[in-house]
Amino acid sequence: MTVHLKQAQGAPGSRILAFGAARGDLVVPNEELVGPIDSSDEWIRQRTGIVTRKRASKGVDAIDLAETAGREAIEKSGVDPSRIGAVLVSTISNVAVTPSMATALADRLGVTPAPAYDISAACAGYTYAIAQADALIRSGAAEYVLVVGAEKLSQYVDPTDRSISFLLGDGAGAAVLGPSDEPGVSKTVWGSDGSKWDAVGMNATFEEYLDGVKPWPTMRQDGQTVFRWAVWEMAKVARRTLEEACVEPGDLAAFIPHQANMRIIDEFAKQLKLPEHVIVARDIETTGNTSAASIPLATHRLLEEHPELSGGLALQIGFGAGLVFGAQVVRLP
Repeated sequence: MTVHLKQAQGAPGSRILAFGAARGDLVVPNEELVGPIDSSDEWIRQRTGIVTRKRASKGVDAIDLAETAGREAIEKSGVDPSRIGAVLVSTISNVAVTPSMATALADRLGVTPAPAYDISAACAGYTYAIAQADALIRSGAAEYVLVVGAEKLSQYVDPTDRSISFLLGDGAGAAVLGPSDEPGVSKTVWGSDGSKWDAVGMNATFEEYLDGVKPWPTMRQDGQTVFRWAVWEMAKVARRTLEEACVEPGDLAAFIPHQANMRIIDEFAKQLKLPEHVIVARDIETTGNTSAASIPLATHRLLEEHPELSGGLALQIGFGAGLVFGAQVVRLP
């Protein structure tokens, strides 16, 4: 006799119900960073569009920011914490290799025993987590999912490094996703290019640090390689994402790219030929580059400043160390 396994069946679609956000408590203007890199406020503004960035005080970890953002998202969603069926945290800032930040966060937020795990996909991590949350809900594996991007990148900054030190900030953004009769998350276009593995990332391994060969590992990047890849290759990914979602640029209410660099963001908008009514997220100006947290942080700010965006479509795209990328069209809560 053949035994037929029963499989879970979920909702026809998923959608984002609410966002939460937390930024570092310290405002760090360009003037505080220019000395060690022998630069100027004007140079940083011209190259990156950043005026200030938010960084967290000593003793404030990425999980603390994640807790604040996650709690806000859950409260705004109206979902009882006990109904959260999974917690996905995208981060490269966990203070330990193991256990995951997600399990500790689930406990802090009172959603235990929901499954919880971390995703390591750098600046594309939030879009990776959204893709997985959508799949979990549609498959019936979870009814509601908490997605968090949380980073404290300031702990990996070499103040004398001219390639990336002045870009980075600290923060966390969170979203609660739930079931929907209509798709609220499009097909995700994602991938990787490991041939550029060393274009951005840490400048040493922990083994080299322990052996005394290298100092404490810090972030660095090949700026030209990353810029060219982001501008040319990611514009193709963005266009493909719109095509896969059957969405025209004019159908969008907002464009929310990873907040890597204002020049990249502006070039993106230009290449996509976005109509004037499409609002482009530029949270990087006062927050800095927060890696996996940048898209939800930028979305949270957009919805606060432009409540009329609620219910509209947004194209979001993340890209970064790996190199990795991910993009989807979402309906804003």
